[in-house]
Amino acid sequence: MIRTQRLAAGVCALLAALTAGLAFPAGAVADETTALAPKVDLVLDVSGSMRTKDIDGGTRMAAAKQAFNEVLDATPENVLLGIRTLGADYPGDDQKTGCKDTAQLYPVGPLDRTEAKTAVATLSPTGWTPIGPALLKAADDLDGGTGSKRIVLISDGEDTCAPLDPCEVAREIAAKGIGLTIDTLGLVPNTKMRQQLSCIAEATGGTYTSVEHTEELTDKVNQLVDRAADPVVTPVATDGADSCAKAPTLKSGLYTDREEFGQERWYRVDVEPGQELRASVSVAADRTMNPDYGVLLRAVTVHGREIVRGESAGNGRTDVISTGLRYPKAESDDEEAPAETVCLQVTNAFSAASGVKTTPGMPVELTVDVVDGPSQASDVASFGLGRGWWLLGLLVLVGFLAGLVWGWLSRWRVAVWRTN
Repeated sequence: MIRTQRLAAGVCALLAALTAGLAFPAGAVADETTALAPKVDLVLDVSGSMRTKDIDGGTRMAAAKQAFNEVLDATPENVLLGIRTLGADYPGDDQKTGCKDTAQLYPVGPLDRTEAKTAVATLSPTGWTPIGPALLKAADDLDGGTGSKRIVLISDGEDTCAPLDPCEVAREIAAKGIGLTIDTLGLVPNTKMRQQLSCIAEATGGTYTSVEHTEELTDKVNQLVDRAADPVVTPVATDGADSCAKAPTLKSGLYTDREEFGQERWYRVDVEPGQELRASVSVAADRTMNPDYGVLLRAVTVHGREIVRGESAGNGRTDVISTGLRYPKAESDDEEAPAETVCLQVTNAFSAASGVKTTPGMPVELTVDVVDGPSQASDVASFGLGRGWWLLGLLVLVGFLAGLVWGWLSRWRVAVWRTN
């Protein structure tokens, strides 16, 4: 009897161990899937102005609620979604208190559609418009994980919590290099609000959209949530050097770095005979800059001889400036010919406005692509005009024949005129 009980206990212990052993890997896989999942935080303005009735015959709040309900129904299963409000709780006149009025209505995570809709239904237009504080909190909501992160801000007015400028807040978020994008939607916007929301979006590479109908709001938010679910390429952090000799060697890919004002950054790329190097660089003006600036991308040999360059200039009307270049390496009859080391130099001509911090450096995104070079027989550009010579010759011939015909007709008409 005792022996039978011991045997039964041993079998139970073995089954428990096996169950635990199977459970741990499953849990690890679930944690990894969650870490890679895209995150979206919908930030909704619930200030008093949302009571205004000017969207399809109803209030702005009613339009937002209807749009949210439809968006929640259409949210992809793999998206971790949350909802944050601003101006939803404090109805008083004290600005200091009103500018703290932002709360997480629904935490960022796996979506329970019924629970999220119930939370949205309780909202009522109340107080201030603390956009800057809400963006800071929303960035914290999305902290952690390696998937894409997106804030979708929906507001019907500009921020009322100066001097905390929401555009500067967005630039600070971009400067952290966490890959967070802010998209903004303005309900029945005026000029000042449009400028502020556009600045917020541009600072992080997002988009601004003006909305005046419920259907437009629904479609745009759905589009942005779906975009978050799309696979993204995460730039690889690299550290450029102050000279080519010390520069890191890069393969084809997308890289991110930081560059201080007036600084130059160097990178190396190996190009085999018969290959073509395609490189582009974008520098984000993530803080207030003086107008008239530029970015230069040069490809040079290890001995300092310039091969090709790309350059672009700006005048303060955009927050990102980009340029690129192409360099085809000629084929070699020697099958063992070594690769050529090409040095890429990124230089900027930015200067910060008075009182603006110069550190950390500005975000730099560098794309490097080394591909098989174009075929001499098929590449149009390899012969200057390429097949364009045929077209040019045809046009010359047609022009010549047309001139002969016109001359003959003119002489015939003159002859007939003289005869008559």
